[in-house]
This record gives sequence, C-alpha cells and structure tokens, in this order.
Amino acid sequence: MALDVQHSLEEDTADLNTSINVVPLVDVMLVMLVIFLITIPVVVQNIPLDLPNQRNIVTETKPENIVIAVDRNEQVYFNNMPVDYGQLRDRLIERQKAVTDGNFPEVHIRADKSVRFEAVGRVILACQQAAIVKVGFITLPVASGG
Repeated sequence: MALDVQHSLEEDTADLNTSINVVPLVDVMLVMLVIFLITIPVVVQNIPLDLPNQRNIVTETKPENIVIAVDRNEQVYFNNMPVDYGQLRDRLIERQKAVTDGNFPEVHIRADKSVRFEAVGRVILACQQAAIVKVGFITLPVASGG
C-alpha cells in the first residue's frame, strides 16, 4: 500500500483550516499588559510636595488696601478711578513710599472673567515693579449645588 503525499486532490483544499489562531497573540498581549502595569509605577517619579488645602478667606477691608479692577475692555481702575498702566505703576510706588508705620498696602485685583490674561499680567507686573508684597484676587464664591 502506497501513499502519494506530493499530489493532493482538489477535495483536500476545502478541508484546510484558513482561520487565524489569535490565542497566542492574546497571551502575549496579556503578559505585556501585566509587565507594563508592574513597571509604570516604578518608573514614574513624583516630587514630594506639601500642597495647600483650599479654604475661603474673608477679605478684611483696611484703609490702606488698594483695589485694582480690570474690566472686559482691559480698562484698569485704581480704587474706582480709571488709570493707564504707566500711571498705575506710579500710583502704586507712591502708596508704597507713603507708608511709615510698616502697614504696607495689599493689592486686591478684581478682573472680569472674560478679560485676557495679558491685561491682568500687566497689573501684576506693575505691582511687582512697585515692590508690593501682598497681591490677591477677589472672586465670587462657588455656588453650592443644592
């Protein structure tokens, strides 16, 4: 009895399994996933910081405090009086030099939420040039969801 392996019949091609076996692919992917899940926390380094907690501080109105407002058209107001950026710096320097008792003025910035950051940045720069130590932002409290 002889067997011819080199010449196959046409009916034999229909019996071939032409589907792809994905089990080894899934096994390799699961192993790689486990490796990445183990090694990523080791690779990522965090700088240890002591971050501040959020708290609501009530603004104390003092006579030496300065309120600077910036409207949506980038107009600056120094204690409710419109000023230029150059005048703002000069007025801040004058107020800083006028202090004799050590109660340096605080600057409270009120800015419209649609104003460009550049306009607020100019106000902060003027405060920095005038050597103002305390600068704060006045905002509306967050509405409670109830």
